[in-house]
Amino acid sequence: MSPSVIAVAQDGTHRFSKFVVPEICLLKGLGVEGDAHCGENVKHALARAGGSNPAKPSADPSFPIRTIRRVCQKGFTVAPADLGENITTGKIDLLALPHGTVSCIGTTAQVEITDFRIPCAQIDASLPGLFFAVLIRKPGHLMRRSGIMGVVLEGGIVRAGNAIVSQIPVGPRRALERV
Repeated sequence: MSPSVIAVAQDGTHRFSKFVVPEICLLKGLGVEGDAHCGENVKHALARAGGSNPAKPSADPSFPIRTIRRVCQKGFTVAPADLGENITTGKIDLLALPHGTVSCIGTTAQVEITDFRIPCAQIDASLPGLFFAVLIRKPGHLMRRSGIMGVVLEGGIVRAGNAIVSQIPVGPRRALERV
């Protein structure tokens, strides 16, 4: 099976989870049409609190389906959109992709991967203990298991079942950073 979209979601209100919908419309440079995070600048809690990257362009979180399966194996009941992602993906290791990778989704949409998506306190408010369930600690290293962020380079309609083709940038690779 090739990399693909498992589900798409949006929510016009700032809350932790989103709602699965039949399709979303990605808007160039803005994000998901009708979503509370749509706009010219990122509107996430870490950015509003003066986090590491407060002026990042608007981005779309995506969350690998295998991460959802891992937290379910730890006893949590989590489905696509429950963790606030707009695009839930399958058969692609998003967390291993370098900064600047362009993911082509469906027929026209293109999203440039820019950062890791770091879980905030809202994740535990939604499901106590989930914050640590999406992180893997190794000596001297913390693996972020909360997805990625990206900037919409080309807009388009995205639906469950759409193929995802990732174009890795040529040259030195820059690791993703937290948003």
